[in-house]
Amino acid sequence: MADAGSLQQTQLIQRLTHVCRYDRLERPFEYDSDGKRLPIVVKTRIYVYFLQNLNSDLLQFKMHALLQLRFQDKRLAYKAFNRSDNILGQKHLSERLWLPHIFFANERESSILGTDEKDVLTSLSPEGNVIISTRMQASLYCWMNFQKFPFDQQFCSTVLESWMYNTSDLILEWEPHTPISFDPEMRLTEYNMAQFWHNTTIVESDGNNLRHGAFAGNYSSLSFTVNLKREIGFYLLDYYLPSMMIVAISWVSFWLQADASPPRIMLGTSTMLSFITLSSSQSKNLPKVSYIKVSEVWFLGCTFFIFGSLVEFAFVNTIWRRKENIELKKVNSKYIIKSTLTPRPARRQIGGSLSNESRARSCSSLDNIVSSTESVRNGNGTVNQGFNNYLTVHPNLPIIRTECAEADTVSICSARTNNDHIVDVDKDKKDTPPTFTTMTPQEIAMWIDRRSRFLFPAMFLAFNALYWTFVYVL
Repeated sequence: MADAGSLQQTQLIQRLTHVCRYDRLERPFEYDSDGKRLPIVVKTRIYVYFLQNLNSDLLQFKMHALLQLRFQDKRLAYKAFNRSDNILGQKHLSERLWLPHIFFANERESSILGTDEKDVLTSLSPEGNVIISTRMQASLYCWMNFQKFPFDQQFCSTVLESWMYNTSDLILEWEPHTPISFDPEMRLTEYNMAQFWHNTTIVESDGNNLRHGAFAGNYSSLSFTVNLKREIGFYLLDYYLPSMMIVAISWVSFWLQADASPPRIMLGTSTMLSFITLSSSQSKNLPKVSYIKVSEVWFLGCTFFIFGSLVEFAFVNTIWRRKENIELKKVNSKYIIKSTLTPRPARRQIGGSLSNESRARSCSSLDNIVSSTESVRNGNGTVNQGFNNYLTVHPNLPIIRTECAEADTVSICSARTNNDHIVDVDKDKKDTPPTFTTMTPQEIAMWIDRRSRFLFPAMFLAFNALYWTFVYVL
């Protein structure tokens, strides 16, 4: 093959790859100055022109890319035979050459796009440099963390490894200039690619791992990682804003009367079911993970406020159906809530029972004593029950009368003479009864509803502030 310039490409390839001088099963050899055999270096470049959205429930993403491998095989050099143009071919050319065995370590499925002749390009230079370009698609595994969903960001890697040759025979390296490139027209609907980077590592394989054909040793590995941030516009408009509106609708029951049971129950249950349906539609495409996601914190918070409106209705409806009025020391939240939780009889009932008890306790010694003057006046010897609390001894003697006055804490008994001189039994204790206000159960129920109209929105605003602060700090 003294002059290769007159040969056609097919003739030249046939002579270069003849079995007498070329073995495609044997890798190219290189030696150092000491005659030591060196591993072949394979330069790698990837051009990604399509990246499909992550499939969250399957923990994988799809990629369409052009994989380019470059190495030097001096057995194929033909520059010395007076030919300087490159030889280009498709799959039929690559089948006659030695090729490195490269695979995606984290692939779920991969294949060459289109026909074999169309999607494999082989280039051979006069110096023996071989470039294999393959257009392919792959479904790659990506472990995802959904703790901040839907404000999450994912780090997905593509790992390429040598399958047959370890580091003593083959080393993978990234191209020094632009090893990773993306189609400028590529767009993602749900994610935004923030950044990417590439690494070169060594994978140690033992005999128990069939990942590299049951051959133990160290294998060269290349990887590049993309940082994908989720776009939250869809979730703000389709989840967060509607859920806020549903929670606000549940507060309409505070403007309805407490005894309007059908509309208030229907409003509470319908908002609860609507919110649960909305939340389930957003999370149905997510995997069933054990940790709590940020979206679930929002779900629990909104559910608490909707359920709270139902509990508030049950509370005020129970108060509305009471029949006894309630006496309060002051008309404020403390005394109203306390009186509704621990209801007690009206003050006049307490006062009557306390008066009777105090009289019985203070004047019980006088019950069996009846003056002779009273017996004579009655004419029948019976006791006048209207004077049980008085003691009469003689018309000429001063009449001593015992009176019992009711107070909150003590009973003050004083002795009166017929000259209206008052002798206090206990001068240190003063009778200063507090003032009480009486409210009907209906007034208390309406008072609680009015306070709930402002309390629930204020608490929901505080919950929103804490939630969004937690999202951006986490």
